[in-house]
Amino acid sequence: MWALLSTFSLQELRHHPWRNAAAIVAVMLGVALAFSVQLINASALDEFSSAVRSVNGQPDLELRAVQGGFDEAVFAKVATHPMVSLASPVVEVPTVALADGRQIPIRAVGIDPLVLPSIAPALMPRPAEGSERLSLLRPGHVFLNAAARNALGETAATLQLRVGGRWQTVKVAGQVAAGGAALAVMDIGAAQDLFDRGGQLTRIDLRMAPGTDRATFMRTLRESPGWPQGIQIAEPGDAAERVSNLSRAYRVNLTVLALVALFTGAFLVFSVLALSVAKRAQQFALLGVLGLTPRERLKLVLAESLVLGLIGSAAGIALGTALAAFALKVLGGDLGGGYFEGVAPTLRWSWGAALLYGALGVLAALVGGWWPARAAQALPEAQTLKGLGTTHAQRGAHRVALLLIAAGMALATAPAVFGIPIAAYLSVGFLLVGGIAALPWLIALLYDRIAPLFSQRVLPLLAIERARRMRGTAAVAVSGVVASLSLAVALTVMVASFRDSVTRWLDVVLPADLYVRSSSGGSSTSEQASFAPATVQALAQIPGVARTGTLRTRALLLDPSRPAVTLIARSLDDGADRSLPLLGAALPAPEGQIGVYVSEAMVELYGARPGAEFEPLSRAFAAASSATPPVFFVSGVWRDYVRQFGAITIDARDFERLTGDRSVSDVALWLAPGADASKVTQAVRDVAAQELGPAEPVEIASVGQIRATSLRIFDRSFAVTYWLQAVAIGIGLFGIAASFSAQVLARRKEFGLLAHLGFTRRQVLAIVAGEGAAWTAIGAIAGLVLGLAVSVVLVHVVNPQSFHWTMDLLVPWLRLFALCAAVLAAGTLTAWLAGRAAAGHDAVMAVKEDW
Repeated sequence: MWALLSTFSLQELRHHPWRNAAAIVAVMLGVALAFSVQLINASALDEFSSAVRSVNGQPDLELRAVQGGFDEAVFAKVATHPMVSLASPVVEVPTVALADGRQIPIRAVGIDPLVLPSIAPALMPRPAEGSERLSLLRPGHVFLNAAARNALGETAATLQLRVGGRWQTVKVAGQVAAGGAALAVMDIGAAQDLFDRGGQLTRIDLRMAPGTDRATFMRTLRESPGWPQGIQIAEPGDAAERVSNLSRAYRVNLTVLALVALFTGAFLVFSVLALSVAKRAQQFALLGVLGLTPRERLKLVLAESLVLGLIGSAAGIALGTALAAFALKVLGGDLGGGYFEGVAPTLRWSWGAALLYGALGVLAALVGGWWPARAAQALPEAQTLKGLGTTHAQRGAHRVALLLIAAGMALATAPAVFGIPIAAYLSVGFLLVGGIAALPWLIALLYDRIAPLFSQRVLPLLAIERARRMRGTAAVAVSGVVASLSLAVALTVMVASFRDSVTRWLDVVLPADLYVRSSSGGSSTSEQASFAPATVQALAQIPGVARTGTLRTRALLLDPSRPAVTLIARSLDDGADRSLPLLGAALPAPEGQIGVYVSEAMVELYGARPGAEFEPLSRAFAAASSATPPVFFVSGVWRDYVRQFGAITIDARDFERLTGDRSVSDVALWLAPGADASKVTQAVRDVAAQELGPAEPVEIASVGQIRATSLRIFDRSFAVTYWLQAVAIGIGLFGIAASFSAQVLARRKEFGLLAHLGFTRRQVLAIVAGEGAAWTAIGAIAGLVLGLAVSVVLVHVVNPQSFHWTMDLLVPWLRLFALCAAVLAAGTLTAWLAGRAAAGHDAVMAVKEDW
């Protein structure tokens, strides 16, 4: 076998280097894209996990509040527990830092330096040169990590922290070694005083006594008298696990999208080897006469595809590594998903991942080379040596196709596995393979009925009869177009459906004319939002403002293993059906219960069904209320395309009554008829400067600006899909060109005979172009039907299982018909170009070979 590879196969490579290089490049690009995405995501996740471990330390257990903080009396109870050897109290406050005109979000962390070193040494303050040794215990002294120092300036001696509606000046006394996002560490007592958190904690880290069973300890705490319901007991790895769960669906879908290039690369390998086998058909037949068995011919072609796959995969791993290093340096590890913002990871290269994606590239090449290898195996030596070799459609193939399609439909109904729609991805694959396997049956079904209509017209008849009689060859030729066009159609429908749903969603959630928010605060993790009631009232009294609406967000940690849920308190004066994009009618809350509206993710992840009570939210508010815990009733479900892991909307008045917090993070302004938006905007800035101070900038945007920005970000996020569609269709058309080139070379005598019978060169080219049109038309029809089927799976299965939201299916018929027409025209032109060599002098002289 090696002797044949080094002589027979090497000669083919030397004579057609660019064609084989195209196949190698296709495999290389597929492997590089998928491997680079894997490296970027793995590096970002590893860096983020390291930062979480450095901040949280290595405790055995953590006690965290579901929302806000909890009474520090819990610390006294836990620290004296016989199963606990060490307890470290922590106060965390998300805020904003200002130094030398630079303003950044920062997390203030109050720690107990006496117990911290043995649990979280990376948070231990290190006084700067010249600072007092006990500065870590002094009020108004903070210690910054590297991210904070880089953002605020290495020379910053003081900075201002936002506390409620005012700024407090603190001294930078040193640094801490913790990585990750910007941190300001200080003594816990100083933090409680500075942020008005007296008697409150947000976290307690526990080191257990040797031999303690964690499950028993956790059960003992929960069952102890007076234990607060609003405290979660978490394992130390849960924080990193939450981020992993949050980004997992995004990472998997991005990887699958990258593997589309590898999938289409398999078809390019198929096209190259199919053309190569067709050109060398007589050589393979001669080798068979000389003793090379059909099985050895199969192995030889598979070995050629293996070589292409190995070279492409090795180059892809190298290119993927370079792409990942470049992306991490220039773009960071976020990749547009918003999950690793503020993380600057270094490249973590993995041999396991490299071998996995390299093996996928080799597998794609072997799959692409399988049919040409089977064609070489099935060559009849005698007929092929005379130029009479043909390929016939396999009988019973349509039954296999129907079974594959049925299996794909069945898999589409299967649930997700660990939050990943594995069965849905398999469903897409089965539908594509089944549809391509059904092509010979579809060709017969269609052209057996069309052929009689052209019985009196010679040129169309010859083109259609060729497709009928050589349906297996036609199916193989257009399989690349079917695969690429179906994926292009599916992605087009999915993106159009998503964009339309997002547009209609924005129409509902943005009812006002202007929206105001602080540039420095108001995140869901903040306990105190930026705008006090007095500020909202001042905004409402601006001339030209008809009325105002407010919004307040707060994070709720309902499950330690999942990301936090967002609680949204907003004005629902117009009714929930007009303020929220509800799925169905709103249900009235029973007497004595508080109605809430949950996003679709809450139904999927927490079982918050409409018409039922939602106990996890009641437990979250139990710790903050000394009275009877409130009972929450799920009045409806709404669509939310922002918060993947759940959001709960509550009326602002109910939120104020439960928490006493009247601050808001966003203010919506409805303008009076005829009001000048620019004058109102300037008045808003004047009010903000007066109420919040000149150092507190505000962001003001009209509903049109927010819509335009949102849709621009959406289009930019999905721009890569259009490039993938173009690449996939280009590879499919290359497959048609390769197939027609192979057929032209094999049919030189046929075209020469037509020339002897009086057909002109133009008529021969018309026949070839007609065959291309007939074949590509079948590919366009099959690709359109298969693409629509795949789009249904993507819209109604993959998206809900990955991101826990639904969308309405929108089919952009005009765009799809234009796409199919373009493919049909390109396929016809490609066949005509491939057939130009068929009508030359060589074709006429080829007839003499049998004389």
